Amino acid sequence: MTQSALLTLSAGSQRLILHEMNEYLRPMSAKARVRWALGTLPGAHVVSSSFGVQAAVMLHLMTRERPDIPVVLVDTGYLFAETYQFIDALTERLSLNLTVTRAAESPAWQEARHGELWTKGEAGLRAYNRMTKVEPMERALQDLGAATWYSGVRRQQSKSRAQREIVEVSGGRARVHPIVDWSARDVHRYLTAHGLPYHPLWEEGYVSIGDRHTTRPLTDGMTEEATRFGGALRECGLHPEG
Repeated sequence: MTQSALLTLSAGSQRLILHEMNEYLRPMSAKARVRWALGTLPGAHVVSSSFGVQAAVMLHLMTRERPDIPVVLVDTGYLFAETYQFIDALTERLSLNLTVTRAAESPAWQEARHGELWTKGEAGLRAYNRMTKVEPMERALQDLGAATWYSGVRRQQSKSRAQREIVEVSGGRARVHPIVDWSARDVHRYLTAHGLPYHPLWEEGYVSIGDRHTTRPLTDGMTEEATRFGGALRECGLHPEG
């Protein structure tokens, strides 16, 4: 079953094939899942990264199997200084084939036209995310001809990701989540085993890192979800809610 054939099936047949794929992949290691996907799913393959807390895991997994795979980063212009430094460090260390995509309007122009959208409730947050993240990512994926998209989402991260599968179909593309069933301990073990770093802000209590104006460190009584977007949203739109 090729990816192109999979996408042309009826919804019921598609669900059946995806179920069979996921049952086949479930007992495999993340490395084996990546190798299978790269060898089985046709078309251009890309991996996205926000260069957050655990970013080194997916970037290492993917580049060990395909060193030149395009790595897509959405630069909102509001990332932490430490994130930009982390991007530079990992790009050099792993020889990443980095593609940076940005909104059509600069951050200053966005604010002049629309104000600080992230302060305008859930509707404002969604508009901000669509303008600064979703649209630039879609443009980059189209420019790269991406047919298969890898990301490091994990079920443990939030309720909205609890039903994510290893392979899904969304937006006319295959979506592959090789570490979807990993725990935080699994992430730590992988990073330690390969001498890879967490994001620099991990040591300051940040467990999920995005834009500096919508990210908070984890404190007593908070959930991981509450550290992003003031708890109003968990997903920015790049990874549809389950």
